[in-house]
Amino acid sequence: MRILLFSGKGGVGKTSIAAATGVRLAQMGYRTLTMSVDPAHSLGDSFDLEGGLFHGDTSDPKPIADLLWIQEVNIQREIKRHWNEIAGYITSVLRTTGLGDVEAEEMAIFPGMEELSAMMYVNQYRREKRFDVIILDCAPTAESLRFVSLPTTLDWYVKHVFNLQRKVMKAVRPLVNRLGPVEAPPDSYFGNIQDLFLKIQGIDKVLEDPSITSVRLVTNAEKMVLRETQRAFVYFSLHGLTVDEVIVNRLLPGEIADSFFVEWRESQTRILREIEAYFAPVPVSKVPLFNREVLGYEGLRTVAEGLYPAGTDPAAVRQLEKPYSFARKDGHYEVRLHMPFVEKGEIGLFKKRDELIVEVGTLRRHVGLPTTMAEMVPVKARMEEDVLVVEMRSAI
Repeated sequence: MRILLFSGKGGVGKTSIAAATGVRLAQMGYRTLTMSVDPAHSLGDSFDLEGGLFHGDTSDPKPIADLLWIQEVNIQREIKRHWNEIAGYITSVLRTTGLGDVEAEEMAIFPGMEELSAMMYVNQYRREKRFDVIILDCAPTAESLRFVSLPTTLDWYVKHVFNLQRKVMKAVRPLVNRLGPVEAPPDSYFGNIQDLFLKIQGIDKVLEDPSITSVRLVTNAEKMVLRETQRAFVYFSLHGLTVDEVIVNRLLPGEIADSFFVEWRESQTRILREIEAYFAPVPVSKVPLFNREVLGYEGLRTVAEGLYPAGTDPAAVRQLEKPYSFARKDGHYEVRLHMPFVEKGEIGLFKKRDELIVEVGTLRRHVGLPTTMAEMVPVKARMEEDVLVVEMRSAI
């Protein structure tokens, strides 16, 4: 099974690109599910479904065409299905503060519930081998990163805190219930957490396997959008995921010759060159700006034809090796870059703001640095076979 995770800054057209990819994959014979992981769902709107995607309390996959299903996670249904004990306890605690029933129930929906519910579905479908490809239409970048970090966070909590917390609460619960202002959480509360963990167990390894999961970053040829795309690339790399394609959406088509767009075209051309230089060797694909709003199955099929020329398989793995990675070792940080066929003497290094820039002849590789390394400087570099290892230390 393949998992394609589409992410990008809000408003770049990410949902349309994800939906169009689903359309193309289904046409090619893949059993395809496109799932919205964005709490502000717009997947049903992208397919121009009357009244949205779902009615009532269902959030099961809905068939759209032959071999194509779409799904938006309904948080109210997921609470009943997966979070009943947790949400019930939190609601009861909130009621003691004076909140009404409706307000308490709303406040009991805390950040991460929707994303974790979607992760459970992905793991379930993977185990059932129900689909050949699952496309995840993610929320804007920051929420996407929370989505991919949830399995690791929950794994750490269960292994280091959960069992001790459960044992302590079991011992002190009678005293707390007798003397405290609110009752302590029942053991079923902890059982609910354990059940949730079991339902996503193993998904972190799936997300980090580039032969199964690929991140596709959707961007526009605009400076502000590019900066966020660069940061997303860095942080997905930090979380162990592999970006195997960058998709530049809404490029002015060549037939537009109006003088009003001259500066706009020049700007897009300049930013596009920056994108190709920054993300190399990750492939960069281009989608033109259409003369109408892209809606409905036929509109999405048109987008797919422009994005995926005949013979192109969107499910194909386009990048297995991470172009670079970060590590902490012996009190310092390292940036590791794959630089095949390059000798150490050919390489130049310098730092500019929060980027490490590697020069080989006339070519430059820009490496965005995470916050923890943004103020550091390169002090040493060495080659380990085809990998350039750059040692980073504090400038102070």
